Amino acid sequence: MSVCTRRIITGELSSPIARYHIPVTKLPAVRSPDYLSSTYVRYFVSNTRRPTSIVSRSTRTKFYVIAAAESTGVFRRRGLDGGENGKWRTRRRCAVGDQVVEINENRKSSNRRVEVAVAATATVVLGVGNRVLYKLALVPLKNYPFFLAQLATFGYVLVYFSILYVRYHTGKVTDEMLSLPKIPYVAVGLLEALAAASGMAAGAILSGATIPILSQSFLVWQLLLSFIFLGRRYSLNQLFGCFLVSVGVIVTVASGSSAGSLMDGGVFWSLLMIVSFLLQAADTVLKEVIFLDAAKRLKGGTVDLFVVNSFGSAYQAVFICLLLPFLSKLWGVPFTQLPNYLRDGAACFLNIGTLSSGCAGAPLLPLLFIIVNMGYNISLLHLLKISSAVLSCLASTVSVPISVFLFTLPLPYLGVASSLPPGFISGAIILVIGMLVYTWRPSSRLKNQEVDCHC
Repeated sequence: MSVCTRRIITGELSSPIARYHIPVTKLPAVRSPDYLSSTYVRYFVSNTRRPTSIVSRSTRTKFYVIAAAESTGVFRRRGLDGGENGKWRTRRRCAVGDQVVEINENRKSSNRRVEVAVAATATVVLGVGNRVLYKLALVPLKNYPFFLAQLATFGYVLVYFSILYVRYHTGKVTDEMLSLPKIPYVAVGLLEALAAASGMAAGAILSGATIPILSQSFLVWQLLLSFIFLGRRYSLNQLFGCFLVSVGVIVTVASGSSAGSLMDGGVFWSLLMIVSFLLQAADTVLKEVIFLDAAKRLKGGTVDLFVVNSFGSAYQAVFICLLLPFLSKLWGVPFTQLPNYLRDGAACFLNIGTLSSGCAGAPLLPLLFIIVNMGYNISLLHLLKISSAVLSCLASTVSVPISVFLFTLPLPYLGVASSLPPGFISGAIILVIGMLVYTWRPSSRLKNQEVDCHC
């Protein structure tokens, strides 16, 4: 038997060893080698990044789990004329006894990149729609913004659990998914409620241009928390790319405001807003931890998005109820007058009765905002599930300058369009360069890998 081993020269530049499902009908029966004892037999776990050792046929999944002596090589495919002028391609081989299975990863990797790109694009589009429609929804509900916030919070619980109920009865959500520990969901709800409370408190004092600028601390928190709790390591070009993205957004937003606006609200409120984004970043990283932990508990399966969304929103609503006296005061609504405020807000939202004066655009605009906001949250969580917290943060960040540009257009209900900030073009260019730098991968990656075969 020929066994090939791979020597990795650069460690971090090499990709993790992947595992494969090979259907029984596609693989001849083979005998596991003697040096692989029963202690190496394990089930295939698709969402973890650890090398697995082969060896067995799973009676539950009817798949062979393969991972023996493995090698990765770079080969040149022959051209049409038979010469050695074809394209380079990567092949991966596994030796099992006297059998050698060759697996081509190129298509799988390409499909995954396409899936992530589509999900990121959808997140950016929905993020832009979310920001624009929030402004439009506040046109009829300009006197009832706290009502809109609570309508979204408690409405999501009803909608998410309704979708979860349907998906459970169609078999897409299993009992195993629902039996996962609920403590992480409680933590998600608490983080989201505290982030909302601190963000509302600081947002009531800070200027409108300050908040998007301070929001760039969210990306810094994402990188730091992913490094600490997920063990992620980022290359210099990824860190520099994230830095350029943040600079691009700051240049875009700050160019349209006065230079001293950042300090108008005071240091305390600026720090409180930064803490709010820290809580949001911790919430995002915790959700990624939930997906990774679910993959282990479900033996390679994955928890449905609506399980995470439903329970997280439910616990968020519980903590919001506990914080209602504090939150209502932040919005200038005394807690004793909160029932009357919510009643009047509902009348304006439905655009009925004598209180509907000045509520033109309701309920269409608020409903559109709620629908798009829900789609944005689902898309953001899906992107987080298939990629990482940092990439989902970058996709959300890109929507900021695009939204700034859209507000310069004559949108309905908003009156006179705002002018384009003088630094918009330069900020947008810096942001695009940052994204390109972040996604760039050194072309010399394959040159840093060496394959040694001992036959």
